[in-house]
Amino acid sequence: MSAMTIASIVFVCVFCSGLLGLFLRTAVPRLHLGEDFRGVVKLGSELLATLVAVVLGLLIASAKDSYDKINNEVTQTATKVVQLDRDLAHYGPETKETRNLLHDGIVSVIELTFSENGSEEKLDTPDKRARIEQLQAKLLELAPRTDAQRSLQAHALKLINELAETRWLVIMQGDGTTPMPFLVLLVLWLAIIFAGFGLVTAKNATVVVILLVWALSVSGAIFMIEEMNRPLEGLMKISGAPLRNALTNIGQ
Repeated sequence: MSAMTIASIVFVCVFCSGLLGLFLRTAVPRLHLGEDFRGVVKLGSELLATLVAVVLGLLIASAKDSYDKINNEVTQTATKVVQLDRDLAHYGPETKETRNLLHDGIVSVIELTFSENGSEEKLDTPDKRARIEQLQAKLLELAPRTDAQRSLQAHALKLINELAETRWLVIMQGDGTTPMPFLVLLVLWLAIIFAGFGLVTAKNATVVVILLVWALSVSGAIFMIEEMNRPLEGLMKISGAPLRNALTNIGQ
């Protein structure tokens, strides 16, 4: 389910709860709408609002931390790709085929992951696994003749292993959507709060507009959380500029 779909469902549930509260206000006997009733609803709403604020704050912080980690890993990957290409270039002309494989691999990653319809799911394919394993095999096949070549081979193997590890980290961390039971509970709390607002508020156009704005605000927060939890797709997609810059510097 996309982030926009989830946010839209949250908006409809929360806003309709507020309207339901306004409707129920007209159905509840006036005798029951005294100060005691208002005090209980206000106290309960404040308690739930505090819980929701804390939970939303933690979710936003967690999603932002995950987003920043993957963004940094993409940047580090670009740096390691350039370093790997330089090691292979310094090793000698016998690494030309390996460098071409590296170049084609980065082109493929950019096209499939950082294109308009790309996602982290496309990193986890047999073709991608075979490509990086092929690079590792090519490096192991090298027969260094000097200490310098042995050092370059060892460093290149270390880099390709780190790139393989980073690939799996991005795949694992990229699927960080909020657990559905947790999201349902959060929406339930929001629905109760908005229904409480409707019960203690006079029904008029201004109140409906205010409820609409508040519902858009909380659904917008959920949308932002879900977008940051999917850093390789959506409106807040991580930029592929570091890898594109790396591509212009390899194979030379």
